[in-house]
Amino acid sequence: MTQNFVEPASEEVDKLSTRLDKDAKQGGYNLNPDADFVRGLIKGLLINEKRYGYRACPCRLASGDKSEDLDLICPCDYRDADVTEFGACYCALYVSKVVLLGKQELSSIPERRLPAEEKEKLRQKQKATADVLGADIAKVAFKLSLPVWRCTVCGYLCAREAPPEICPICKVGKERFERFI
Repeated sequence: MTQNFVEPASEEVDKLSTRLDKDAKQGGYNLNPDADFVRGLIKGLLINEKRYGYRACPCRLASGDKSEDLDLICPCDYRDADVTEFGACYCALYVSKVVLLGKQELSSIPERRLPAEEKEKLRQKQKATADVLGADIAKVAFKLSLPVWRCTVCGYLCAREAPPEICPICKVGKERFERFI
């Protein structure tokens, strides 16, 4: 049986838009300056929330199984790396400051999400590591596959390829981060 969803009410879209914009600014991010484009993405997020019970990225195919789609719940796991490398996240809801200021054009962004077969191989590798090292140590070993950055002002830590443009806690620039691990 196919489910049909009514387009979200304008008030609902406005409310989420305001909240996402506030959250983005507090976290050192920017929403795409194209308001109509952003409204379309927000409608997609709201439809996915009604469909699946969570706000899966509207530009990717969600499975409907939240545990399988955790990496696609907006903001997705790939946002930071995409914004850093390409100036925008995969769906272009979030953009870098240079894009916001019109100093960089948006271009297509490659998919970072692993195909199902590769995700399964990674799960098997993680399970094998957990069997050898113990579950808690294995989680740490896999999570530390990314460098850890520390804000020298407030001590905020984050594990990602590069430091964030702006510290989400104290709002200093990325030049104030140092590689911690």
